[in-house]
Amino acid sequence: MFFKQGRFSGFINPISGLVDLLVINLFTLFLPINFQNPILFHSYISIAWVVLSFKNEFYEVYRYSKVVAILRKLFTQFVFFFLILYAYIGFFKQPLMSRLALGKYFLLVFLLIAALKFLSYILLMQYRSLWKGNTRNVVVIGKSKKANQLIEVFEERKEYGYMFKRQFSPRGHNFDLIACFRYIVNNNIDEIYCSVSELKNDELSAFINFADNNLKTLKFLPDNKNIFSKKLKFEYYDYLPILSLRDIPLHNSLNALLKRGFDILFSLAVIFGLLIWLGPILALLIRLESKGPVFFIQRRTGFDNREFQCFKFRSMGMNDAADAKQAGKNDMRVTKIGKFIRKTSIDELPQFYNVLFGNMSVVGPRPHMLKHTDEYANRVDKYMLRHFVKPGITGLAQVRGYRGEIEKESDIQNRIKFDIFYVENWSFFMDLKIIVQTVINAISGEEKAY
Repeated sequence: MFFKQGRFSGFINPISGLVDLLVINLFTLFLPINFQNPILFHSYISIAWVVLSFKNEFYEVYRYSKVVAILRKLFTQFVFFFLILYAYIGFFKQPLMSRLALGKYFLLVFLLIAALKFLSYILLMQYRSLWKGNTRNVVVIGKSKKANQLIEVFEERKEYGYMFKRQFSPRGHNFDLIACFRYIVNNNIDEIYCSVSELKNDELSAFINFADNNLKTLKFLPDNKNIFSKKLKFEYYDYLPILSLRDIPLHNSLNALLKRGFDILFSLAVIFGLLIWLGPILALLIRLESKGPVFFIQRRTGFDNREFQCFKFRSMGMNDAADAKQAGKNDMRVTKIGKFIRKTSIDELPQFYNVLFGNMSVVGPRPHMLKHTDEYANRVDKYMLRHFVKPGITGLAQVRGYRGEIEKESDIQNRIKFDIFYVENWSFFMDLKIIVQTVINAISGEEKAY
């Protein structure tokens, strides 16, 4: 899965991108463009299209997006694509290319991609409106004029896919913050909309902390308070302004597609380049030293707080505390071969199968045992934010020295601080930097790798 369930339309945007790439490449076969090097031309237009799509956020069409916003994206995308397309002639010195055929190609591609984009937009709206699919459960906190207008938008614009469940009045005599939170949890509410003008500062902070710790999306109906001074994202629901407190880069479908594509290629390279021959050797050594399975499979907490089975080479003798107690320094449970593979992080290599299967990423917050997730969620503020993205084999916290056993409270606090920074500031180059640093640390050895 690329996305949190119920938040986005899963694979719609990535599939749209792949279909568009197919269109821009296949249409060259039906026109006498006369390019001399087909591989070069197809590579050129494909890379150009992908780069432009990222730059222009071409596939970021939200449920509340208007037709004019789609037209603006189409115009921007194809103006630059037109310039890049004709630049190919001069840049690669192609005097035999037909300018007229290239113009016809551009026009046909524009018309088909525009038609496909509007068709998918309309079909998705009908899917939400008529079949109640791809919906989000929402509550509104406040009874101001803007709050009532927002509820009207939710109820009248069914194509947005918002299922309004309940309205709470913070200024009412019977308002109970704890009861409100309990309702949100018990009724699987996805998004909370707060009228800022009706909330006290401590109530606003309580909603922010609750949303962070329970994986809920929190948005605001703005007023004239200082909230405008923060780094917030503006969205418009039928001309009604809405503020989002946090923007997660990996909730952008193209970022998610880029990361998933890299994960698949990198995991395949490790599996066929390393595990295919190293695995049988380690399996033999592990079985010779101690009885038990070659792989240690443990349930851990992953993306969107869902459980998954995490794979490792077994580095300990069979014991009853494996799912409850972390390995410590000079841990008697660790075997001789286990000490070596833990020191070099080789025991983590089977997790590339987890990456290939889609429940982990190469880089991300390290997944914790279920027992520790329950423990830290109640102990560490904003701990659950780390589950907005897939867990990783390595992560920012690990390359900054916070790996292995949690010996004191500051260890987990700092680990979560780096995890949240990664979630909120992800970039592809940050992932590459973390991977390089992880390899360097594995070769040089780490103090807490035991």
